[in-house]
Amino acid sequence: MSLYQIYVEDKDFNLVELKDYKGKVLLIVNTATTCFFTPQYKGLQYLYQKYKSQGFEILDFPSNQFSDAKGSNQEIDEFCVSKYETEFKRFNKINVNGPDESILYTYLKRHEKGLFNQKIKWNFTKFLVDQNGRVIRRYAPLVKPEKIEKDIIKLIKKGV
Repeated sequence: MSLYQIYVEDKDFNLVELKDYKGKVLLIVNTATTCFFTPQYKGLQYLYQKYKSQGFEILDFPSNQFSDAKGSNQEIDEFCVSKYETEFKRFNKINVNGPDESILYTYLKRHEKGLFNQKIKWNFTKFLVDQNGRVIRRYAPLVKPEKIEKDIIKLIKKGV
């Protein structure tokens, strides 16, 4: 299976084919609105604003598995836009672990394990994906988005 064979739902429950992102560098993030790491939205927006014109996209997947993504998709989106002025694509709330986990996260974890195992430990775990859909790196929640910038630049330059 390829990343580009996976379908996900956007925040309005429309099916989105990840093949629509072929040729782009992706940062895929599980997020929450009432978490210690929620201020990372500011850094994510900074990266998006700076590199979106160069083929970079952020895919934001809210998850309530750690009890921190309260509210409907609409409420989560309104919070992120009003508080952090986010412009990147937000998707339907998902599970990132367990029997009901999203097939996307099954795929991501299989291709880039965490420190001790595949399980997502907390919100704002980030996966960097190249223009060909290969998972390049997984970043722990403690890694701020700004620290990923060099890796994003390398992938963008590689694809030019």
